[in-house]
Amino acid sequence: MPDMDEQGRPEPPLAADETSTLLGFLEFHRATLTWKCAGLDAGGLGATVGASSMTLGGMLKHLAFVEDYWCSRWLHGRDPEPPWDTVDWKADPDWDWHSAAEDTPEQLHALWQDTVARSRSLVAQALADGGLERLARRTWPDGRAPSLRWILVHLVEEYARHNGHADLLRESLDGRTGE
Repeated sequence: MPDMDEQGRPEPPLAADETSTLLGFLEFHRATLTWKCAGLDAGGLGATVGASSMTLGGMLKHLAFVEDYWCSRWLHGRDPEPPWDTVDWKADPDWDWHSAAEDTPEQLHALWQDTVARSRSLVAQALADGGLERLARRTWPDGRAPSLRWILVHLVEEYARHNGHADLLRESLDGRTGE
């Protein structure tokens, strides 16, 4: 029986084979859709996108943080690097999102590209040191650690979520849509 989160969604297994990991994430996302649509009447299910504070710049900075958090901090147990090392996350848990307004487009693209390049290198190191089964150096409070497989699928999930947001944001800016 899988662990359930606070919304009643089954948590994907932290260290399992390809089939179990992929099916675990599929069930998680199916349960997410169920949760998001639960209890809505026809008006709720027919509502359109309203105002949001989300920006594409904030998304770049957030995904740079996510890359560093999972590939450097969790997978390899490293300390945070700039700019993450000086952030008071408890005081401002959305710092990555809204601080992007203070950065230039060039800074945001460079931060994301540099972090992705570092993540690619760190993932390659982990693949050479145990493959997809290699466990993260950091652990959950109960001592369990996610596998590299779980971290990669989680990154896919994070990008999938935010690429959907990016579609809506870009369409609102200049009408560009697509996959």
